[in-house]
Amino acid sequence: MNIKSLAALTLAASAAPLVAAGPLAYALCQTGCNALVVSCYAAAGCTFGVTIVAAPPAIMACNAGLGTCMAACATAALFAPTP
Repeated sequence: MNIKSLAALTLAASAAPLVAAGPLAYALCQTGCNALVVSCYAAAGCTFGVTIVAAPPAIMACNAGLGTCMAACATAALFAPTP
């Protein structure tokens, strides 16, 4: 690649607008969801990540809340541009 081509490529790359799409925001949102479900499990007297043969209704509610939170992360953080 010659100097003129490199200069043109550098100029074109620097002129492009910078957009950060939100994978980091998505990861932070999921971390928050996981922290909430761990505390929800603890309040129900269980440990998150341990297999339960017959899950009590409180655990089922924690799981439903985790699913809702993760879905909200996907729509809010992953697809929304962040500065």
